[in-house]
Amino acid sequence: MSAISLPVSAPGSASARSRRLALGVLATGMLMTVLDGSIVTVAMPAIQGDLGFTPVGLSWVVNAYLIAFGSLLLLAGRLGDLIGRKRMFLAGTAVFTAASLLAGTATSPGVLIAARFLQGVGSAMASAVSLGILVTLFTQPRERAKAIAVFSFTGAAGASIGQVLGGMLTDALTWNWIFFINLPIGIATLLAALRALPSDRGLGLKAGADTLGALLVTSGLMLGIYSVVKIEEYGSTSLHTLGSGALALTLLAGFLVRQATARTPLMPLRIFRSRSVSGANLVQMLMVAALFSFQILVALYLQNVLGHSASETGLAMLPAAVVIGVVSLTVSTRLIARYGERRVLLTGLVLLTGLLALLTRVPGRAEQANYATDLLPAMLLAAGFGLALPALTSLGMSGAKEEDAGLASGLFNTTQQIGMALGIAVLSTLAATRTESLTAAGRPTSEALTGGYHLAFAVGAGLLLAALAVAFAVLRRPQDAPVTTAGQEHRPAVL
Repeated sequence: MSAISLPVSAPGSASARSRRLALGVLATGMLMTVLDGSIVTVAMPAIQGDLGFTPVGLSWVVNAYLIAFGSLLLLAGRLGDLIGRKRMFLAGTAVFTAASLLAGTATSPGVLIAARFLQGVGSAMASAVSLGILVTLFTQPRERAKAIAVFSFTGAAGASIGQVLGGMLTDALTWNWIFFINLPIGIATLLAALRALPSDRGLGLKAGADTLGALLVTSGLMLGIYSVVKIEEYGSTSLHTLGSGALALTLLAGFLVRQATARTPLMPLRIFRSRSVSGANLVQMLMVAALFSFQILVALYLQNVLGHSASETGLAMLPAAVVIGVVSLTVSTRLIARYGERRVLLTGLVLLTGLLALLTRVPGRAEQANYATDLLPAMLLAAGFGLALPALTSLGMSGAKEEDAGLASGLFNTTQQIGMALGIAVLSTLAATRTESLTAAGRPTSEALTGGYHLAFAVGAGLLLAALAVAFAVLRRPQDAPVTTAGQEHRPAVL
């Protein structure tokens, strides 16, 4: 990361070199978290065969991590504000690294599931405060946009690299190494973070030590995410789903009531008064839910319909990661500085809608498919993610006060995880139902699978159109397009 050129902040602030090093540490932490989430998926068959997982039990290798991660982000973000964000990042990275060692040495399903839950806890602690640290380090609009672009690219790259690396490690060594690879990265991140991240004392627990609120929000989110990820097993209208979902909503409603009346709320509701914070989080939830159909279902299409191996699938999706990286690192910052976050976000969402619209037309037979004409154009339209995510992140963090930066960071990550869980539950269920109906009607397996994927892609495109509508209506700014004059650039103010 040392090659990234960032302008020097005002006198008295951290030097450009120290801020670059801090950005490298935060980006590496993000890379490790995202890499772990995607690297596991391609190793699942090997894990099942070695440890003797049942088909239902195997899903908990993913679900245990997702439930812990998604439910603790909000709490971890606020605790970071109270006890210090650096302390929270260091503790989370240490927990994640230790849990990775436990996962890699697991000899039974129970131990691996417990290790994955602990990995989710550590990831939540570190990830929840990362954006909060970043926005307090980079205060100027242009340098903040560039730092967020780097951070966003790291997440996108980690998802794609994980699919390729997971297949290679599993084939060349054993599935255990998909967890062991976290050990050197985690240790190096810890050592670098001790020196690079700025020390902060936090507001103190008395400023928000709301134990009841913490219990309500954590249990509500945990139960809610559990309800969503189990929809595929129990059905959306089952007593299990409706009962657990209703209880989760009751707990979360109780949390909001508590925050409105508590003397020292865990989550001050003032944060939602900002249109940028509220609107950006809603847009992100819709966008992430929609893009599940691209990130996961395209991989399933490549393997189940076109017959690609795990490594070939990762390589086929690599152009998307490359174009996201190029756009987020070289283009998005300039466009945001010139036109503002809202316009760049809208442009990115339009491109992503086109991506999913193209995928509704992929052939149902391998002999009819042509990568260059059927899939590559969609991969290139993934550039929209490189535009949308940095702009959305800037909007989601810009409306929060400095003392609420950790909370805003945790909230932004929480809505991302909720969107992911909804995407997994809704789109995968729709795809499976459509496939079953086509199979019952006598269609060949590959065509039935593709028909299910087509429906999921179409629904995903609809979610992106809804995100477009929210962004257009809610994320309004009085001066959205800065005026430039000769030799001077007037940048949009941070909201």
